[in-house]
Amino acid sequence: MNILITGANGQLGNEMRVLSAEHPKHRYFFTDVVETEGVHVLDITDKAAVSAFVAVNAIDLIVNCAAYTNVDKAEEDEPTAMKINADALTVLGSQTVKLIHVSTDYVFSGDEHLPCRETDPVAPRTAYGRTKLEGEKRLLAVCSEAVILRTAWLYSSFGNNFVKTMIRLGHEKEQLGVVFDQIGTPTYAADLANAIFTVVESPVWRSGIYHFTNEGVCSWYDFTLAIHELAGIKECRVRPILSEEYQYRTPRPHYSVLDKSKFKKTFGVEIPHWMDGLRRCMKLMG
Repeated sequence: MNILITGANGQLGNEMRVLSAEHPKHRYFFTDVVETEGVHVLDITDKAAVSAFVAVNAIDLIVNCAAYTNVDKAEEDEPTAMKINADALTVLGSQTVKLIHVSTDYVFSGDEHLPCRETDPVAPRTAYGRTKLEGEKRLLAVCSEAVILRTAWLYSSFGNNFVKTMIRLGHEKEQLGVVFDQIGTPTYAADLANAIFTVVESPVWRSGIYHFTNEGVCSWYDFTLAIHELAGIKECRVRPILSEEYQYRTPRPHYSVLDKSKFKKTFGVEIPHWMDGLRRCMKLMG
């Protein structure tokens, strides 16, 4: 099978590149907006360019890891976020091939008190969430063989993310204030990449919306404590604070735990706990 993976320079895209070596029976085409070693340039909002790439390379499946993920900048420039997170899905979804797309917990309001299921009402409260939800709708409207994986709190040994930031600040500062009233599940991008390959390798293609994160729940405060413990950071005191004390430019979900029952039942898999994923990631980071 010929597989096109977009957003290959990002956290998830890089994990897909690493994991693809364990699935050598497929032929992979990695693309992004910037050319790097082994990565082709492809503008996923350009229908002619995408159609030509898919045709020339006889693509059978697209895995869309590309997204506009800067929550604060999306509020300032929603049209650009909409172009990448939604318009591009019309382009990719209209290629008459199977497609796996990664979405987000931000499609929900964040006011829930139980893990969100795929059938729960969506009510995004940010430009990022609105554009990602619109992308889901656009994709489902044009592609009958689409799989949407909603995830949350993604991190990796690649790129910039919360884990790397907390390690850096832990070494630089004597004290940190981290919010304790936002609850979710840290998700190791390598585990999400593995989940994507589970879908790819499934003997039966099962389109639809699924939720995937690591198992367990915690606050950003708890997450930071775990990061510092594994990193051996002892001189920095981590203080729990309320979201209102942090003064976010854009509101964050207070509760973004996703129910993964559908994914586990459909594909017959066990999902690692978030602490297990964090240990594996930080071991790679040294």
